[in-house]
Amino acid sequence: MNAVDLFLLGRTLMKIGEEAMPTEGIGPQTTSVRTVLIVVSDVRSHPETSVGEIVARTGLPQSAVSAAVARLREAGAVVTEPDPRDRRRTVIRHAPQISERVTEVRTAPVDEALATALGGADPGEVAEVTAMLDALAARLPPDALTRLKP
Repeated sequence: MNAVDLFLLGRTLMKIGEEAMPTEGIGPQTTSVRTVLIVVSDVRSHPETSVGEIVARTGLPQSAVSAAVARLREAGAVVTEPDPRDRRRTVIRHAPQISERVTEVRTAPVDEALATALGGADPGEVAEVTAMLDALAARLPPDALTRLKP
């Protein structure tokens, strides 16, 4: 495995994840699933943050972050409120209770998308690859990214 292979594997896994995300009933969206998930990951790593801080850490355009935060707020994944110390700043936090939409997304199975990506693999092969991905995810959780950047 080299850096290019690792990058391409990560991109492939992101696309499989995007394909597995349930989208029924949410209507057209101006932000990509990838952008929303980057924002989710950032808010998870920085529990009390602002749009400007997310922009600085992720390199995403402010408009994309703002749209992703609005989409997450509508889904019940985050709450926003004015910062009591600086009313010009809006604080973004994970919602205290998990919404139905967040539960639906978090529990969406990947088997079908993974089987398709594997070229119509049999259920045993899908289960084997899923187990490998579970092991990898346990070793490299989202907060592992915080160790890469200063």
